[in-house]
Amino acid sequence: MGYTFLKVASSSLRSGGLRIAARQYSTTHEADLVVIGSGPGGYVAAIKAAQLGFKTVSVEKDPTLGGTCLNVGCIPSKALLHNSHLYHMAKHDFKHRGIETGDVTYNFDKIMEYKRNAVKALTGGIAMLFQKNKVQLCRGVGTIINPKKVEVKGEKGVETINTKNILIATGSEVTPFPGVTFDEQQIVTSTGALSLTKVPKKMLVIGAGVIGLELGSVYQRLGSDVTAIEFLESIGGIGIDGEVAKTLHKIMAKQGMKFKLGTKVTSVKKEGSVVKVEVEPAKGGAKETLDCDVVLISIGRRPYTKDLGLQNVGIALDDRGRVPVNDKFATTVPGIYAIGDCIHGPMLAHKAEDEGIVCVEGIKGMSTHFNYDAIPSVIYTSPEVGWVGKSEEDLKKEGRAYKVGKFPFLANSRAKTNGEPDGFVKVLSDKQTDVILGTHIIGPGGGELINEAVLAQEYGAAAEDVARVCHAHPTCAEALREANLAAYCGKPINF
Repeated sequence: MGYTFLKVASSSLRSGGLRIAARQYSTTHEADLVVIGSGPGGYVAAIKAAQLGFKTVSVEKDPTLGGTCLNVGCIPSKALLHNSHLYHMAKHDFKHRGIETGDVTYNFDKIMEYKRNAVKALTGGIAMLFQKNKVQLCRGVGTIINPKKVEVKGEKGVETINTKNILIATGSEVTPFPGVTFDEQQIVTSTGALSLTKVPKKMLVIGAGVIGLELGSVYQRLGSDVTAIEFLESIGGIGIDGEVAKTLHKIMAKQGMKFKLGTKVTSVKKEGSVVKVEVEPAKGGAKETLDCDVVLISIGRRPYTKDLGLQNVGIALDDRGRVPVNDKFATTVPGIYAIGDCIHGPMLAHKAEDEGIVCVEGIKGMSTHFNYDAIPSVIYTSPEVGWVGKSEEDLKKEGRAYKVGKFPFLANSRAKTNGEPDGFVKVLSDKQTDVILGTHIIGPGGGELINEAVLAQEYGAAAEDVARVCHAHPTCAEALREANLAAYCGKPINF
């Protein structure tokens, strides 16, 4: 490491004739790999690289590590989802189970404090992992100067990193809504929705995808009157199986969430303390104005590549603002790679993590493999939704012959005993070979159960393979086995 002192300013601090010149310094580092971004993909890649013997530098512009996921995404939202679910159960379900509690209320400040503590612990944990694995951290905005040099502009000044390889893991940002300014108090993105100071009496959610459904359900459980507005005719976002989406819609409507599907938002305006949202049918029709205290706009995310310096090395973004890469995550410039939300594929933390590991192993010269057909998706509502592989709509579009095996949680002994009978497991397998093509779960622990299906699909299992594997009884996982049995031979045992 070399140090070059640069005079940037001079100020006279006269005290007994003493003059002090204010100076900043520029630091130069040498590295095998620079990872720009410390979100799930970036921090995992940096740690893996260090474990493989690379001298690794992680560049992060934000005050804390972990990116969107740990700071304003996956982690804080799950804290709110879990605790709001516990409150809802205590308020509405305990008495039915014979549990007497008296009047149940909540302290919203404490709920938010719990969320902040969870985030603080996990982001701090990444810093400890960096130290443990000898990953060097440079704080500031990283800009690629050339394929072998990255400049980091931060509070210290400018730090230069000479490197053999560069990995772009800059993630994504909220997609803006045309003509709308977010104040993160009444007109909010997911970031603002995770940090409200009070529960709104009336909330509108624009976009009934994963984020909208999850955060909408948090505030609905805490007493908000929540209406989700969706341009499409179904909820759940891209990839969700149509039958699962209809079931989720029915269950969430029963819980109290309202929906306006096939609806287009034409304007969002603040008038005093009220937010007015103008909507109209997506296919055309009369306009309608809806009032609310808070509107959450969750229409998706877009790749974040600001100040990255791609123009300096001749990397052109594709038509969706993503960094083009090949199957080894290499860009068009030798020595520069990219992973996560800023490249193709679903914007999922676990997808970015695995890409980071595979990419670094490839740089090391190891064999690489990444199966995009075996990436699970989860919606952490209650009940949870999890899926992997193809939906029925996908298979019909491809013209592929398939079998369907279904099993309802109503017939599963553990789900029934726990009082969580809503939903089902649905398995799609090839009609000729019985190889599993997709698994879709809506029900208790769906986000956990789906991982067994991911493992089966990654290893090319047939429905018969899962059907013949002994499962502990009584467990909700037995429903997955029964669905595979139904796909394999047409008949489950317990339904």
